[in-house]
Amino acid sequence: MIKLFRKMSKYMTAMFTGKFDELADPKIQLEQAIIEAQDQHRRLTEQAANVIASQKQTEMNLNRSMAELETTSGRARQALLMADDAAKKGDATRAAELEKTAEILANKLIQVEREVESLKQMHLQTSENANNAKQAVKSNSAALQKKLNERQKLLSQIDQTKMQEQMNRAMTSLSATVGQDVPTLDEVRQKIETRYAKALGSAELHGDSVETRMLEVEQASADMEAQARLAELRTQLGLSSPTAGAGEVGTGTVSEQMPQAAPSTTEVPRKP
Repeated sequence: MIKLFRKMSKYMTAMFTGKFDELADPKIQLEQAIIEAQDQHRRLTEQAANVIASQKQTEMNLNRSMAELETTSGRARQALLMADDAAKKGDATRAAELEKTAEILANKLIQVEREVESLKQMHLQTSENANNAKQAVKSNSAALQKKLNERQKLLSQIDQTKMQEQMNRAMTSLSATVGQDVPTLDEVRQKIETRYAKALGSAELHGDSVETRMLEVEQASADMEAQARLAELRTQLGLSSPTAGAGEVGTGTVSEQMPQAAPSTTEVPRKP
């Protein structure tokens, strides 16, 4: 049962992690990564500062111990010279006291020498650590700067990607269903073409009907009668045909081509 719960827990964690990564804004995640890198660089810089501070403190202790070593050595020599001078003068008590002082200074000199040697080793180690810390900070600073430069490139790519996705959605919406109540462009075009085809077919059917042909014959007869009457009126008025000056058209004039209508019973007065 415990194993089952563990498996379910890991499965749910993986599922929600995947969903989160899918829905998360890349810009925000990018800023989070940059902030984390900056925090790491800050922590590294603080650690390097502590290492360098330890090296500086060791160096100051070494310089102080070396100064103390030089002072103690000088005092021990001075005590020995004074003890020798007192012995030459026959002052044994003074000479013994100075010898004792020189011995104490010699013991202190040994301790200071050991301290100086230890501080020298420590100084070498802290100096090496400080150099490594400086190099680490320098390398991490270059890496951070590279990430900052890359951030600008990634932000530009994110904007370009969003624009391309919007263009893709816009192009897709032209051939895909937008919603339940909104037809696609293909459906609208198909509907228009279907109605247009039906209209053309209906026009062809009406054009071939008997009623249409009878109307065409009646219209042609009316036109011929009107042309004949115009020709008769021009003859009575002594007017020439409008096509006479432009040459023959076809095989004759309109009056020659058209059948003569019966003369009208109404007299048209001639011009004087």
